[in-house]
Amino acid sequence: MSVEEFEGVEAREGATEAEGAAGAETVGVAAETLAAKRYPVAPGVRLNVRSGPGTNYRIVRVLPYGASVPINCQMPGEWIRGPYGTSNIWDNIGNGEFVSDAYIYTGSDGYVAIRCN
Repeated sequence: MSVEEFEGVEAREGATEAEGAAGAETVGVAAETLAAKRYPVAPGVRLNVRSGPGTNYRIVRVLPYGASVPINCQMPGEWIRGPYGTSNIWDNIGNGEFVSDAYIYTGSDGYVAIRCN
């Protein structure tokens, strides 16, 4: 069920106020669970988003200053030196969209998400 579907759920007829409040709380928790954790891009950086884990892949878009991204999965790729060190970890932030982990503040030098297939 999507967040939009949760927002459209109405109280069933005959439900008590307590049942309605409990249902609303459940919807809130479920919607929060659907929201992925986001990680900030290094300050002052407009980051290239590439179609694969390396600079030899085409640029599909550029993230604006102050952006934050979800990390769906991570995979090894080209070694990149950035504000947060040197890393060969690339973060998948969307379908066919990768950024170097050296530009994303995750609080870790290693993997923080599952490996991409």
